[in-house]
Amino acid sequence: MSGHSKWASIKHKKAIVDSRRGAQFTKLARAVTVAARDGGGDPDGNPALALAIAKAKAASMPKDNIERAIAKGTGEGAEAAAIEAVLYEGYGPGGVALLIEALTDNRNRSSADVRHAFSKHGGNLGEPGSVAYLFSKKGTIEIDPARYSEDDLLVAIEAGAEDVSTEDDVMEVFTDPADFTAVRGALEEAGVEIERAELSYRPSSLVPVDEAHAMKLMKLIDALEDLDDVEAVHANFDVPAEVLERAAG
Repeated sequence: MSGHSKWASIKHKKAIVDSRRGAQFTKLARAVTVAARDGGGDPDGNPALALAIAKAKAASMPKDNIERAIAKGTGEGAEAAAIEAVLYEGYGPGGVALLIEALTDNRNRSSADVRHAFSKHGGNLGEPGSVAYLFSKKGTIEIDPARYSEDDLLVAIEAGAEDVSTEDDVMEVFTDPADFTAVRGALEEAGVEIERAELSYRPSSLVPVDEAHAMKLMKLIDALEDLDDVEAVHANFDVPAEVLERAAG
């Protein structure tokens, strides 16, 4: 997971200081609204909402914005009811598989936007099922390896974590989605500071990509992530960390 994990870490840090904070807040608020709509407005009984709120807080979203997003989800507004989750699948430069999570109130608009991004940046939008089998949904919790050792994370294993990995200056704890909340809570209770925590699609295998294709691939991923309806982009590339740093600019 070296290249992919490093990229996720870089993108996470970039998102927090992103100058387009308004667009970032819109996406985070939409995720909060949908989580509240689907599982209720109490984060203690709704892990998806708790995670969406945690992401919003990590990006410094104001409390009032979060509360309005929850209210919109638990109310009777047609706007929340119209939002649906969509997965797009395709291939990027270098034969890399891409799985795109979107939340949209207009599937036709989102499909056209995603298709255009693929076409413009040397990729191909695929049919449903074309790459999804290459990924599995996992909880991912990132810890700063400069502050903690894997021994400090034994509490995560005891709480149900599947694996702890340290590679390319990134330490990650992986969980089954059902155990994600418990593992995160155990780490927090033990005083371990969490850099990033999310449910995401983890590739089962990686595709090595050279620098030329990597630069094109990162442009495609950036273009997809910039789309208003796209919440997350997952890929199965393996690129050296120094190349990713250059691609991130």
